Amino acid sequence: MFQKILIANRGEIACRVAATARRLGVKTVAVYSEADANSKHVAVCDQAILLGAAPAADSYLHIEKIIAAALSSGAQAVHPGYGFLSENPAFADACSQAGLVFIGPPAAAMRAMGLKSAAKALMEAASVPLLPGYHGARQDAQFLLAEAETIGYPVLLKPSAGGGGKGMRVVESAAGFAAALTSCKREATSAFGNDHVLIEKYLQPARHIEIQIFADTLGNCVHLFERDCSVQRRHQKVLEESPAPGLSPERRAAMGAAAIAAAQSVGYVGAGTVEFIVAADGSFYFMEMNTRLQVEHPVTEMVLGLDLVEWQLLVACGGALPLPQAALSQRGHAIEARIYAENPAKGFLPSIGTLQYLAMPDALSFALKSDAAQTAAVRVDSGVRQGDTISAFYDPMIAKLIVWGADRAQALAGMAQALEGVQIVGVETNTAFLQRLIASPAFTNAELDTGLIERHQATLLAVPQPATVATLALACIALLQSEAAAGSSAPADPWDCRSGWRLNSVLQRRLRWSDAVATYTVLLSYRRDDYLLDIDGKQFSLGLQPSDSKDDSLNLQLLLDASIVKGTVIRHDARFHVFNAGLHTPLQYLDPLAHAATAEVQDGRLTAPMSGKVVALLVKPGQAVKKGAPLVTIEAMKMEHTVTAPHDGVVEQLLYACGDQVSDGAALLRLAAHA
Repeated sequence: MFQKILIANRGEIACRVAATARRLGVKTVAVYSEADANSKHVAVCDQAILLGAAPAADSYLHIEKIIAAALSSGAQAVHPGYGFLSENPAFADACSQAGLVFIGPPAAAMRAMGLKSAAKALMEAASVPLLPGYHGARQDAQFLLAEAETIGYPVLLKPSAGGGGKGMRVVESAAGFAAALTSCKREATSAFGNDHVLIEKYLQPARHIEIQIFADTLGNCVHLFERDCSVQRRHQKVLEESPAPGLSPERRAAMGAAAIAAAQSVGYVGAGTVEFIVAADGSFYFMEMNTRLQVEHPVTEMVLGLDLVEWQLLVACGGALPLPQAALSQRGHAIEARIYAENPAKGFLPSIGTLQYLAMPDALSFALKSDAAQTAAVRVDSGVRQGDTISAFYDPMIAKLIVWGADRAQALAGMAQALEGVQIVGVETNTAFLQRLIASPAFTNAELDTGLIERHQATLLAVPQPATVATLALACIALLQSEAAAGSSAPADPWDCRSGWRLNSVLQRRLRWSDAVATYTVLLSYRRDDYLLDIDGKQFSLGLQPSDSKDDSLNLQLLLDASIVKGTVIRHDARFHVFNAGLHTPLQYLDPLAHAATAEVQDGRLTAPMSGKVVALLVKPGQAVKKGAPLVTIEAMKMEHTVTAPHDGVVEQLLYACGDQVSDGAALLRLAAHA
């Protein structure tokens, strides 16, 4: 076994590798950018080396700097994680030339499978089923348009290099092909340094099922069964599970055999994933091979009881696979939910900011509400901590929540309960969306395909509901506690006392709150031992009870009439974030003594929906545009968003140039309505 390895990555995968290495007695070296100087992965490793500035090209994608860091640290091997250089054969070659072991497949296998177009040609030669498509070298726009029309719409444009859904575009007709191709190539260049694209028939409905494979240097190769990754947004996975619901043993065996054959055809070594698109009739077609460990690998680990990172290290040392195919079997059911800093209501745009508060469910076994005798195992993989910043430079993933149950129903119940324990303040997240998704009839009944989210977005992207009485009660108590904490614990002057006591009278306060739905007025009357709330003419007794929490200032337990109410309230300035019964409700306290905020004047400015970089200006000053016309394209975290015209008008002024960085909400241009 190695004595020391360098982890050429960041975030949760770097923390994941470090945890396994520590268990095996292997020391780890972290590399980091200036933006990650105080990050979790730096803290958990034994040593850390600065690579350079925040942009990945200056740090995590800079091969020479990473090799130099490995050599100076005395590491014998490099673990690439996933993303960045993990599927870059030039990086694998550079490691070998420097005398370092690359903990991944041979460069030749990466070259064979790393480019989707080359991989499809290889599979075609091996008679593996492929979707109709074009994956050749010719890339001029007119030729690609002709190929798309031959294949027949709808088609899917995909960058030949890379993965993670970045750059993919569904094209419904010839009219939208040119714009989609330009955008796909630009995003592919930004994310992978290669604008080569391929075209394939867009199959709907279809499932996305992948097979985890593992091979060693001694000629052994096994598959570790499948993961269903059909539930996606923006062609990126949201939920993954294993076993795949409804997959017959015969189909599972056939897909496993095809995946092993694909790996052996290129002399593969290490962990990899062969991905298939599966039609409604059960027929499957090769999509691509990811020559790395994938984000969703914990799902496989949970159902097999294995540590795949440990397998990677053993194989990289020249060892044999720990288990043969006959000894491998699935146990129970596991589901993984990816918790992102993003706003589902805004098309899943990334959300940038500081994690002012971060609480995750305990990574333990816990009793399910439905049956106290049954337990589900919970695992949390995260590369961030409270106080860290989600920046525009990297992927917006906050954590992966993985739940195992004896069967799918138990895993679903465990995931629903675990998601209630996710509490995040500082950025928008997809937590509430995941809760609705897990509970949706389509997912519960395993009606899975890649269009599930789009098909049910009306219910999954639900309109916010009014704050509940329990939520308002928690906010009121939190306000009173914060006022008491701001005063003296033992005031010498009775006028400084915050108890609300009055001689021959009752103190009554009018507390006003607002959220995205409405403004609420709460009449709060102080009584000897508790309070009386009046909300819309309905009255409730309210008392604070002792909590078993370590921090009563955050975690409250109330007696609301005869009901116990538990919740967490996080205050940031005048905003109170209330977590109760699985809901997160941000409430603004409308302080009567504060100055009223001035409303933003709507003067025809169009604003940035997220922080990022302007990558395309699609109009010029003086140009007349129609409603829906594309105006400006912004890139953040290697994903693009195009701002469109909200109405007909004339562009008066562009306020930024290509390459400029913009903040969320910044005015991008001025658009005057037609007279």
